[in-house]
Amino acid sequence: MLTRLDKFERYPLTFGPTPIEKLETLSTHLGGDVEIYAKREDCNSGLAFGGNKLRKLEYIVPDAIASGADTLVSIGGVQSNHTRLVAATAAKIGFKCRLVQESWVPHEDAVYDRVGNILLSRVMGADVELVDEGFDIGIRESWENALRDVEAKGGKPYAIPAGASVHKYGGLGFVGFAEEVRDQEAAQGFKFDYIVVCTVTGSTHAGMLVGFAADGRARNVIGIDASGTPEQTKAQVLEIAQNTAKLVELDYKITEDDIILHEDYAYPYYGVPSEETKDAIRTCARLEGMMTDPVYEGKSMQGMMDLVKKGYFPKGSKVLYAHLGGVPAINGYGYTFRNG
Repeated sequence: MLTRLDKFERYPLTFGPTPIEKLETLSTHLGGDVEIYAKREDCNSGLAFGGNKLRKLEYIVPDAIASGADTLVSIGGVQSNHTRLVAATAAKIGFKCRLVQESWVPHEDAVYDRVGNILLSRVMGADVELVDEGFDIGIRESWENALRDVEAKGGKPYAIPAGASVHKYGGLGFVGFAEEVRDQEAAQGFKFDYIVVCTVTGSTHAGMLVGFAADGRARNVIGIDASGTPEQTKAQVLEIAQNTAKLVELDYKITEDDIILHEDYAYPYYGVPSEETKDAIRTCARLEGMMTDPVYEGKSMQGMMDLVKKGYFPKGSKVLYAHLGGVPAINGYGYTFRNG
């Protein structure tokens, strides 16, 4: 079963295939029964520290250019990785950038809105608007207002929703991720039994689901919820996956049963790390020198480690952890990690 991803234009923003490395020390630390590997989406580009959103934006940029727009308009939390990479992409393609940064995270570090992702977006020239509104993965009024404002001032906005997720092409990049993994598996001589991914706005998980459904592994994509709104997230993953499957002409009907989402690790709130998340961040950093962040990857790392400890993955399994990036956000948690 193949997908027709090749019929879509792609604007290259990444270096090419991302490396896969074995996390030998972490695997041993967790008992040695499961082999853990990481696919390093955090090292995928020279654009503002890279990250998973660039795979999505590669398929969105051709449409933005063709539309005649001159300004990318997007939204996220104060420490959004997505908005940082929209700002970087806008700079790369010669567009202006308007970002809405909502206060999605109940976190009060003194410099939270002046460091990390938001600092990078400002340095890259984005017009950043802070809005005091709580977390929601849906379409936001503040974003719609920003689109109208750009237009009223004579600009030509191009709308990119949170995480690029409910954009019509938002899932395509991670169909490509699955195809890339298959090529790497062929070169390595083995297949991964499971792929672990952090899930919030949904298109990374959804794209992977479609991509791996092409070889019968849809349900081997293990989502770790970091949204704290799993019902809404699961529904959004399903909708994006079904829409993406139609686009790439996947000969498989994706249903709710294909979405595996573990809901036990998003606590206490979106963007607020639990003590267990902090421990997972430190463990991974101290055993492998691999940094993860408090919002996304720390929680999916915590989830994966816990599932390994609980015997969720059968003995001998090869597990691929998708490292989606996002480490600049840790700068907003300076007090939390002040002693390491």
